[in-house]
Amino acid sequence: MTTLRRIGRFLLPLVISLLLILVIWYAFLAAFPQVGPRVGQTPADVWAYLFTGDESAAARQALFGDLGTTMRDAAGGFVAGLLAALVAAAFFVTVPPVEHALLPVAMLLRSVPLVALAPIIVLVFGRGVTGVVVMAAIVVFFPALVMISTGLRGAPAQSMELVAAYGGSRWTRLRLVAVPAALPSVFAAARISVPGALIGALLGEWLGSGTGLGAALIRAIPQFEYEQLWASIVVVTVVSVALYAVVGVIENLVLARFGADAG
Repeated sequence: MTTLRRIGRFLLPLVISLLLILVIWYAFLAAFPQVGPRVGQTPADVWAYLFTGDESAAARQALFGDLGTTMRDAAGGFVAGLLAALVAAAFFVTVPPVEHALLPVAMLLRSVPLVALAPIIVLVFGRGVTGVVVMAAIVVFFPALVMISTGLRGAPAQSMELVAAYGGSRWTRLRLVAVPAALPSVFAAARISVPGALIGALLGEWLGSGTGLGAALIRAIPQFEYEQLWASIVVVTVVSVALYAVVGVIENLVLARFGADAG
């Protein structure tokens, strides 16, 4: 029951946030009537476009087809970026000279807008799936690196010293003490990385591959397909929140079993 309560406390703010988004959406359209019904679609309009309209079946097929492409790209970027951040954080914490040599370079690259890096990424990796995955992975990598590194450094000093006293190497201390202690930071990085991976994939599809929801969103604007535009934004938002919730539920289940308060 304790785990279920933790999950419930985690999910409740997400549900409230979604309801608050609906209220803000309606309030925005009411506060700015100059937007007009042609451009400013309401939640009811989006629902009709996707489920009850005459062309809803075709609209859903096109939108969810593009969403599948974006989800594939985002999943690749999420996995690649998070794994790279885990490996880099482990080296940074275990081998300090590596951190001193590479962290300034990483921070310098992080300060460069991804839009500016996109032409170079496309030139090196092409306009296909690989280029989009790389862009999504870059968005995931840097925040995850900082959070995971902080979590690994927060390992209990006494436990680290105990393993060292029994002859454990620095990699053994990392595996037995630092990584379990950093689980909350790893999951926090994963939760933040889920929407980040989606944003990176959308940006990569817009600037690189020309496929998926990223490209569909840009095409909808000059074609005055505002119903499609709003529906795509709503779907991306709901999917992002749902994936965030899934990672959060997994986090609560894992920490209930292996975390500091386990048992």
